[in-house]
Amino acid sequence: MFEKQQVIYLAGGCFWGVEAYISRLKGVNNTEVGYANGRDLSPTYEKVCTGKTGHAETVKATYNPRIISLEEILESFFRIIDPFALNRQGADIGTQYRTGIYWQEESQKETVINFLREKQSKTSKKIVVEARAIGNFYPAEMYHQKYLERNPQGYCHVDLDLIDVQEFDHLTREEYEITQLSMTEPPYSGKYDDFFEDGVYVDVVDGEVLFTSDDKFDSGCGWPAFSRPVSDDVIIKHRDFSHGTTRIEVRSAKSNSHLGHLFHDGPGGSPRYCINSAALRFIPKDELDDHQKDKLD
Repeated sequence: MFEKQQVIYLAGGCFWGVEAYISRLKGVNNTEVGYANGRDLSPTYEKVCTGKTGHAETVKATYNPRIISLEEILESFFRIIDPFALNRQGADIGTQYRTGIYWQEESQKETVINFLREKQSKTSKKIVVEARAIGNFYPAEMYHQKYLERNPQGYCHVDLDLIDVQEFDHLTREEYEITQLSMTEPPYSGKYDDFFEDGVYVDVVDGEVLFTSDDKFDSGCGWPAFSRPVSDDVIIKHRDFSHGTTRIEVRSAKSNSHLGHLFHDGPGGSPRYCINSAALRFIPKDELDDHQKDKLD
């Protein structure tokens, strides 16, 4: 069963930093940068930079409303923008750097309008953030997607330290990047790829039991493979449109951690839950508590 997701479009200046920040919010499952609400039907970065196409550099954010509300996303968004600056954010100037909140569903309109009205009631300065339905959105060139993940020293007008990461202090950098930024470890590099001891595999973030050794098999794919989770309730599945293809992303239901992807190419066409080792922690059978033993039996 797929979790119902929603989409909101956020324009806040250079989309590199906005995307990097929004993608780190717990409950935001996918982000894509692009050009929104302009006149040109085939915008490119070079065209948009002229300021003549009418587009705004925008982040398309797909989120799980059960985990993060639209109001919470907007509050976080307002932490990184100057809502009083017209056609300017940071050192970037031009209509393409204007701020905006563009809703996809009519049900989101009231939330956005009320949010901005509340913000305006607390200041005498005029808030100039656009608020309208999304008219059009064209994905930006591939080299702009996840730009700061690939170029961590690249230009960014957003203070990424504003994200509260204290709850992830117990994770290594690799564990954080995979579970919170939806990255993927190289094949055959994970500690549980060629590993078949008896026990259970828990979410590295919160310790929730996700898979057991009884359902693990050698798929030869380079990542740990499981035929099923311990229960359908411990995972959520999303359609993942990244990298120019459609896949089924698997996340932990309680922590919303990215785990991997689901394929149906296991033995006889059975499910194959292809999971990153860094998203899991193994507990041997002789170290299980009573609750964990119930999952293995």
